[in-house]
Amino acid sequence: PYGLTGTLTVGVVSGKGRMDLGITTFENFLQTDTSINPGNSGGPLLDLNGNIIGINTAIAELGAGVGFAIPVETVVKVGEDLIDNGEVERGWLGVGIQHLTPEMTESFQVPRSQAGVVINSIDEGAPAEKAGLKQGDIIITYNGKEVANPKHLQNYVAETQVGATVPITILRDGREQTVEVEIGKYLS
Repeated sequence: PYGLTGTLTVGVVSGKGRMDLGITTFENFLQTDTSINPGNSGGPLLDLNGNIIGINTAIAELGAGVGFAIPVETVVKVGEDLIDNGEVERGWLGVGIQHLTPEMTESFQVPRSQAGVVINSIDEGAPAEKAGLKQGDIIITYNGKEVANPKHLQNYVAETQVGATVPITILRDGREQTVEVEIGKYLS
């Protein structure tokens, strides 16, 4: 960084799974106060034992002292995809989704405290359509993980192996049901 031959900074990881940063399409960052200066993006973020836990990527535009790193699990998966397939494969469900707002909970007749995302469109021929998902379904879990917002679902699906069959719990007409979906391949 800054033309120096090397540097070391010390900091704290203060968050995991950071999304909605506007850095990239699929976001799942570690948040750290470790200095990430011009020139050391791409360097390792280490734990106290010297294990790589992330790859330093970006700093926050809004203020100094906040940086973001890609978790090492993501880096390993991307590397394996590139070696095995020559490309990064991401899962695809084929739905348009939106937040479940308090106003929507009333119209769908579900409790105001209900978390989930609403399917507002389904791509023709998509895995979601083949599995029987419908516009207006509320997705509440994906493969056993709670879906609190659209970014959660987007990341869960993207990280799913293409061809895997995944249970998705939905609310339809106020009743909970589980649908099995075979995940397709995201084509960018």
